[in-house]
Amino acid sequence: MDQMRVDRSAPTLRELTLEKLREAISQGFYRPGDRLIERTLCDQLGVSRTVVREVLRHLETEGLVETGSHSGPIVARLDPAQVEEIYEIRALLESEAARACAERATPALVKQLRDIRKEIEDAFDKADFKRVLLNTEHFYETMFTGGQKLMMHQVVKSLNARINQLRSVTISSPGRGTDSNREMNKLLAAIAKKDGEAAAAASLEHVRRTAGIAMAALAEKEAATSD
Repeated sequence: MDQMRVDRSAPTLRELTLEKLREAISQGFYRPGDRLIERTLCDQLGVSRTVVREVLRHLETEGLVETGSHSGPIVARLDPAQVEEIYEIRALLESEAARACAERATPALVKQLRDIRKEIEDAFDKADFKRVLLNTEHFYETMFTGGQKLMMHQVVKSLNARINQLRSVTISSPGRGTDSNREMNKLLAAIAKKDGEAAAAASLEHVRRTAGIAMAALAEKEAATSD
């Protein structure tokens, strides 16, 4: 009967397709309002229409895709009220995770976070925004896990697709690499000193500045659209 067991470590075609399309949306290959035509996606991804439909339905539950009555599936538009709420949730949960991580910090954990930060800085230097996104997500996962805030991390993970979509907007803005590195290194320094209050404050500062950039970018885009 062992030969009948499913290899759960191997991703399915649906999972691979979901990852590819989610990444394409999060990194701006498909932009808010773009139509997602099933036949085109089948050709681009090399999968059946059934798989594409399943993936689109899943991305709709993540808030990355919306279906209009006439236009069919499109990349979900970034609603300013929802974006503001996402950053409010991030501010609350990430600051508490930062506080807990600092209070529980070990030399091994600090080294792990520092190594990830080096990867992010190198990626910013090379304008490799895909690597910035991947390692930023890894940094926060490590911070939440280090602070033993696993349920909080589950909530954040449920928003990760939209968070990364917003990150793709903010990290590519002029000068953001320098500012982001400074803010995150301030957070890391507080964690290394086991200063929970300073870590929470640094986390809040980072999220609020990022939120300001995202909201300004949305406002600018809306103004350009209405002209």
